[in-house]
Amino acid sequence: MSSVADTTARALQLLELLQSAQLRRGVELADRLGVDQRTVRRDVARLFELGVPVETLRGRYGGYRLAPGQRVLPLVFSSEEVVAVFLGLARAQAASRDPEVAAQTALSKIMRAMPTADAKRIDTLLGAMTNTSHDGGVAPDPAVMLTLAEAVNLRQVLDVRYVSGEGVTSRRVIHPYGLVAHSGRWYLVAFDSDKQKERTFRVDRIRTARLELGTFVPPHADVVGRLLDHFVDADYRWRVVLRIRETEEHIRVHLPRTVARLETLDGAAAKGREDAPPWHRAEIRAENLEWLPPVIAALGCEVVIECPDELRYRVRAAATRLLDAAVGEPLGIRRNGTG
Repeated sequence: MSSVADTTARALQLLELLQSAQLRRGVELADRLGVDQRTVRRDVARLFELGVPVETLRGRYGGYRLAPGQRVLPLVFSSEEVVAVFLGLARAQAASRDPEVAAQTALSKIMRAMPTADAKRIDTLLGAMTNTSHDGGVAPDPAVMLTLAEAVNLRQVLDVRYVSGEGVTSRRVIHPYGLVAHSGRWYLVAFDSDKQKERTFRVDRIRTARLELGTFVPPHADVVGRLLDHFVDADYRWRVVLRIRETEEHIRVHLPRTVARLETLDGAAAKGREDAPPWHRAEIRAENLEWLPPVIAALGCEVVIECPDELRYRVRAAATRLLDAAVGEPLGIRRNGTG
């Protein structure tokens, strides 16, 4: 199991493991938490400092346990701390092939002990989140996440301070539609009032968020679809158009929806071959072209490059290198008769 990066989340899992058994050996805890035994000892010491009565038993059959007859002191979390714990647990669960029951129940136990108003804020946050493939990555500010979720839920206007990828800070007034986790990052899909168009904001780049007066009606419900469309329509340097004769399922393995817009062409089947797959037109926006020749080769089917010419040159160069590798010497030497 991958190690749990969030210290608070790991402490909760450790406490749950200790509560659910009379004795836990150090090697078992290390394996369940995905850390080494030295880290387990530090985490146990941290719990003890917080007033949790953890006993250390020495010897061959030793380990850790909660002191018999002792009551574990309650842990008190703010709303922001609960969000931080949730995000830590979510990263741990996504990285694990065998999710822990402790991680699944820890958040609900904390929420049951929270004041009703704070618990409702967390429920709002969880309801606003959509997780497509969150597998770790950059952790956003929990306080910002709470404000964003509240704005999404109430359909309320937001004033945010945002830092671009180039490090430029700006203030935006936006209408937020939804929060989506995708490929290790959280994104906010929203309408930017200043730019007068729909935008996607990386949540970890939002420094502050403040609710403003005024509400709005979201133009659509498919927030995930809009996020993926934004990736495809990104304003990158190159516009690539390919014609590919294969099934959509096969093409999507190599060119997912976040990379290419796909269209089935009319009269696609090959003449005399009723079972032939259809032709598709794939449109791709790319900042560079280096990654495309290997993808075209991996497709393993008929591909026609409509544009740009630069991609044709790169594919020819890649094909020449492959031929050189196949014959065991540079192709140019063979043609000159010097081999």
